[in-house]
Amino acid sequence: MVSSSSSFMVSPLPPTGNNRRIELAGFDLWTHAHIDNVFVYPSEINIDQFKEALSRTLSLWPLVDGHVRAEDNEHYFIEMSDNPIPVTLVVNNALNKWPRDSSVIVELSENVLSPYVDGIRVIDLADNSQDEPLVRLKLTHIVQSGEWVLGVSWSHILGDAAANLHFLNTLSCYYQQIEPLGPSPIFERRLWREDEADESFLSLMKQQRDAKPMAEIMKTFMDDQQTYDPVNLQFSGEQLARLRTLAGGSSVSVQDALS
Repeated sequence: MVSSSSSFMVSPLPPTGNNRRIELAGFDLWTHAHIDNVFVYPSEINIDQFKEALSRTLSLWPLVDGHVRAEDNEHYFIEMSDNPIPVTLVVNNALNKWPRDSSVIVELSENVLSPYVDGIRVIDLADNSQDEPLVRLKLTHIVQSGEWVLGVSWSHILGDAAANLHFLNTLSCYYQQIEPLGPSPIFERRLWREDEADESFLSLMKQQRDAKPMAEIMKTFMDDQQTYDPVNLQFSGEQLARLRTLAGGSSVSVQDALS
């Protein structure tokens, strides 16, 4: 047998969403965007321990196991409905080891990581009648090397890479049976009203002033993937803290400082 695949669902324990709703601001409605990450571990991931850690993490993050809801095609919400999260498990007997050498891979045009990620179904997510989860996880066991691969697909509606990192750090802590570092997540959104807009700042916001159609943006983005080679930089924790201080301190996240 080359490989086998199965799946299971993990629910928050205890459930804490209680169908609460949080309204999304317009800039949250990136239904087409998702953050995909792959992590390779040299030793076994205990499935029962992983399930328990994910259950506890979802309990702390009820927004993640919710669904997107729309009213009047104008107001969009995440309903914290305490839904189970799908996890795919693949046992791979074909590979003798993890096939990539680089520890940092940004090769979007080649889709080299797609076999290890169960990607968010963005079409279903944009359809209010569908109950597409906002996070999908995939575990791959490379039997010959004993390696385990964790793939995570995170809808950008939930937040940026900083929120994604915080969620995954919580999962890691619970798996290691240690308490996650604070602060605990707070689920709030700043809803901007039209009468609050100050157009005098528009000239400073190039991404808004020079907005292009999505098709044109994606073509340019994918062309860049073919034309340029990535430069991967690694920062220590101390360097990241210093960078964040220079960028504005506690008023910005580490991810914002890197951006």
